[in-house]
Amino acid sequence: MIKVNLLPVKKKRRSKPIPGYLVSTIVLFIVTAVVLVYFVHSLNAQLTSKKHMIAENDKKIEQLKEKIKTVADYEKRNEDYRKKRDLVEKLSRNRTMPVKLLDEISSLLPKGVWLRSMHLNGDNVSLSATGFTNTDVVNYVNNCKNSKMFTDVYLKESVQTSVSGFSAYNFSLTFKVKT
Repeated sequence: MIKVNLLPVKKKRRSKPIPGYLVSTIVLFIVTAVVLVYFVHSLNAQLTSKKHMIAENDKKIEQLKEKIKTVADYEKRNEDYRKKRDLVEKLSRNRTMPVKLLDEISSLLPKGVWLRSMHLNGDNVSLSATGFTNTDVVNYVNNCKNSKMFTDVYLKESVQTSVSGFSAYNFSLTFKVKT
């Protein structure tokens, strides 16, 4: 016996094949997305490493600033030490200067001239003296001018006075001491 099926049969439709350009576009999109994700990840890693390097460099800068401050303090102390050392050396060199100055002044005094006062201000010297004659005063000024220890010898004044009935000359002299 033959069987006949009168019920309608549903035919399965054949699915249309996916076009090639669509497949290639999807594959290209996926590959591009993977490359972009890798690129972003790589840039984030580089950014993180750069931030870490910046933080380390900031720490090094702080350490170096402390060392620079230490060096600056050392240089300041060293400069203070040099100034003090130079002052001590200058004082030790000038310690004998007043003695040498008085010795030179007294060795240049001719007979008939005596000192009344002397003022020393740095390397400037101011003298007041008395002489019996004007020639004695001129001789003393010339002796001071010819001295290797004195410069800029200048006779400020010479005044004739009478002392105990004798004629005398009071004079003032300024000069500089060579150092």
